[in-house]
Amino acid sequence: MFTFTPLLGAQSLAPASQSLLELDGGVKILIDVGWKEDFNPEELKALERQVPTVSIVLLTHATPAHIAAFAHCCKHFPLFTRIPIYATTPVISLGRTLLQDLYASTPLASTVVPSSQSDSGFSYTSSLASDNGSKILLAPPTSEEIASYFSLIHPLKYSQPHQPLGSPFTPPLNGLTITAYGAGYTLGGTIWHIQHGLESIVYAVDWNQARENVLAGASWLGGAGTGGAEVIEQLRKPTALVCSSRGAEKVALAGGRKKRDELLLDMIRTAVTKGGTVLIPTDSSARVLELAYLLEHAWRAAAADVAPGNPLKATKLYLAGRNIGATVRYARSMLEWMDENIVREMEAEGTAGARQQPNRPKGHPRGAGTGPGNDRSDGAGQSKSAGPFDFRHLKLLERPSQIERILKRAADGLNSSGKVILASDNSLAWGFSKDVLRQIAGDKRNLVILTERLGSMVDRAEDAVPTLRDMLWQWWEERGDGVAVERASDGEVLEQVYLADKELEFSHAHRVPLEGNDTILYQQYLATQRQLQNTLSGSDVAARTSAADAIDDTSSSTSTSTDLSDSERQGKALNISTTLGHSSKNKINLTDEDLGINVLLRRKGVYDYDVRGKKGRERIFPFVMKRRRGDEFGEFIRVEDFLKAEERDEAEDEENHTSPASASKSLGQKRKWNDVGRERPIVGRPGETGPNKRRQNVQGRGSAIEPDSTKRNEATEVDTDEDEDESEAETDVPAIVGPAKLVFAKEVVRANLRIAFVDFTGVHDKRSLQMLVPLIAPRKLILVGGQVDETLSLAADCRKLLSANAGSSVGRSTIDVFTPTNGTSVDASVDTNAWMVKLGESLAKQLHWQNVRGLGVVHVTGVLAPGLLPEVGDELQRGRPKKAKLALADGPTTPTTVEVVSPVEQVDAPAPVLDMLPATMAATTRMVAQPLHVGDLRLADLRKVLQGSGHTAEFRGEGTLLIDGFVVVKKTGTGQVAVEGGGLTLPASVSRSRGREGSFYAVKRKIYEGLAIVAGG
Repeated sequence: MFTFTPLLGAQSLAPASQSLLELDGGVKILIDVGWKEDFNPEELKALERQVPTVSIVLLTHATPAHIAAFAHCCKHFPLFTRIPIYATTPVISLGRTLLQDLYASTPLASTVVPSSQSDSGFSYTSSLASDNGSKILLAPPTSEEIASYFSLIHPLKYSQPHQPLGSPFTPPLNGLTITAYGAGYTLGGTIWHIQHGLESIVYAVDWNQARENVLAGASWLGGAGTGGAEVIEQLRKPTALVCSSRGAEKVALAGGRKKRDELLLDMIRTAVTKGGTVLIPTDSSARVLELAYLLEHAWRAAAADVAPGNPLKATKLYLAGRNIGATVRYARSMLEWMDENIVREMEAEGTAGARQQPNRPKGHPRGAGTGPGNDRSDGAGQSKSAGPFDFRHLKLLERPSQIERILKRAADGLNSSGKVILASDNSLAWGFSKDVLRQIAGDKRNLVILTERLGSMVDRAEDAVPTLRDMLWQWWEERGDGVAVERASDGEVLEQVYLADKELEFSHAHRVPLEGNDTILYQQYLATQRQLQNTLSGSDVAARTSAADAIDDTSSSTSTSTDLSDSERQGKALNISTTLGHSSKNKINLTDEDLGINVLLRRKGVYDYDVRGKKGRERIFPFVMKRRRGDEFGEFIRVEDFLKAEERDEAEDEENHTSPASASKSLGQKRKWNDVGRERPIVGRPGETGPNKRRQNVQGRGSAIEPDSTKRNEATEVDTDEDEDESEAETDVPAIVGPAKLVFAKEVVRANLRIAFVDFTGVHDKRSLQMLVPLIAPRKLILVGGQVDETLSLAADCRKLLSANAGSSVGRSTIDVFTPTNGTSVDASVDTNAWMVKLGESLAKQLHWQNVRGLGVVHVTGVLAPGLLPEVGDELQRGRPKKAKLALADGPTTPTTVEVVSPVEQVDAPAPVLDMLPATMAATTRMVAQPLHVGDLRLADLRKVLQGSGHTAEFRGEGTLLIDGFVVVKKTGTGQVAVEGGGLTLPASVSRSRGREGSFYAVKRKIYEGLAIVAGG
């Protein structure tokens, strides 16, 4: 059984993705936890109801559309952190920096306290309700909490099957196997292959088959000997394919990647030549790497160009993001996940750097001096041996004050050179891109380049509020104020849309401390949530946290009982929350029915509770053992608890004498390197005690940057001639400690800039979908992740292509194509033909079963005969218990109590019997079928088996295994296995001494042992 339910992203304009897969045995797989840019908590209600029954969670891409709600789920959803989560290493690292950037940039991601009684068991009291329209914010996860959430994710590598462990409160997974394959859309992006019993499911949402500068194409095609013309065996002919329809109507640009890159650079040249500023909104973790790599290498080529007149030489290039330094640092450490050209470039740069400095003097720092033999010898102080992501020209900006100074100097005419700013986020709803757009909107020389295609405003809901990106895209499509025609380097026409005094409305969200009744409301909400959790867990001990802290210890507050059904478990919290009513923050009224078994603890004088007919914890006394702090080795031992009295006094005296205040003033004491300058704090910056504190994370600024990000050298690079004189004069925004509320401020800006579009989405187009879907040849196809028109159009095309591929007539497809909407479940189970038969005793004794992946396989040749219908009297006697038989033997005392059932209603149809062929029929029957090998041979497993038998086995190239230096085993992309070599490859003396036959026959025997051979005759 396989049931698919899209929670978000199906036939929708928003790219947010959430999908739920339900398999046999109650196994549920949640794939992606995306969120829209408005961060509406109502969109996560369906996901919250499914959390208690989810077995594992899979993450595909490190983008907001796939991972934005991850930290919110970990912090506010009970049991979510106890569910095993799997993703590739780049998705873990880049997703961490993305969410840290997100929560540092906008308070909207924190979400507000719900105002509905039915949703959370809490409602605003009418006498205390705020009348200013503000919303109380939940406590956002800190940078350290986000890092701890991502440390719970299990990292996986490509093409390595893994059998995950399910959550402790769900049924066992029964041999579930997951395998990650490259998707090509983002770094570490994943196409998931899920194998469970007879179900083989491929989940491919947002993939790109074309190679790019940084990212390799999706792993659909490949395999030795196929020339890349066939889909790899593991992804071919799945029982169900879940594919995204995004970009189904997009036609690929003629000229491919090279033409796209030239188009972007030509757009930039037309703007910077006039002294304008170019804004390119992008994400902060995924597609930004492709754009940053392209622009950095374009600037390197311009710097090396000796011909005058290149406008890029004098143009400044910036990359803005609150945590962009960590993103770049992670990218440098994950080159093996990128395209092979990146690895070759890194190797070439390393070789060139070693050749430039063969005899560097000892103690001479790398890059010092300007001589021809040094690392920085190009006259501009730049390194000639920089790696792919060792930026020479791209400056990283992580503070809003840096951007303001750069744009202010340009507005004041102090710097007339053009500027190109890559800023997060591409939605223009949060991040530095929104701030940059607000400041450059009034100058007609400036240009905004959109890199992702959006849907039409006509298809949006009537009550939907258009965002800044929506408005810009609408003006790009309408082109009401005219089009600027520019010429590219090759003479092609470039279209840029004018904006003539258009109004752009900016909505700024701010955090404001709670005051008055808002504080009481927030305390009531916290008390209600604690009481609700304690009621669900059967514990009467509430966590005494401060009002500023959210409920972050919910991972152990919910029962782990699996006796309840899914509907009972999911609806229990909502049933209790509807009956919650409170008169104060410490008194919550619950009826005896709501308390259940907890009435024995909550009510005085109640000592009995009827457990008949109850399930789960309602049958057990609500005793909760206090958890002791410890690990797998036992409890934690505090040494100071076992000190003697004199030892304790000596420790206290030593601590008093070595306090930091006295230690800093003692003479002759050696200081550490980091202690220099701590005694003289910088004037005008209270709270900082060192000259390097400017680069560290400041809580008041709201920056969620990792602690280790302060150690990088180029994370906050800016032009020293512009910013060094003002860097020390920065003032920090005061921190808001404690609970806060959300307040919006509106601002209208007149826009006179120009708009351009270059498609850097990096997802599949119409040609890729129409080419690959028939090659994959799924039995069932499910389309999600696209707009309504795209989904329906692709569904119609796939029905024709798959039916033609299957050999059926056009219009009569044998392949089911599903186009579900959000919240709609579709049954995409594998179509199997199974019959129930009984084996004869003589045939069952002669069967030789073979095990293949936990399944028994056997070849049977027999005759099928109808089963015999047993007599009614015998069936009735076999179906009655012993006491009933004795009662019938004695004779019923009251004939009216005996119920007579007709034979047709009580006895089922007998199953047919499969038995051996008679001797006369076996002599005339001959099977001409060839032997069939059942199973899948993995070269990695064969290598381990051969090495355990004393052979030497090593991989040589893709899909090739060399044994003992003579025998070669090759596996093609279609699954065929070829063994090449001689039968007597080893000398006879060596073979006898090792006690084995020749290598060729030994390898052949091991291969056959790993497969089930079904005889044909």
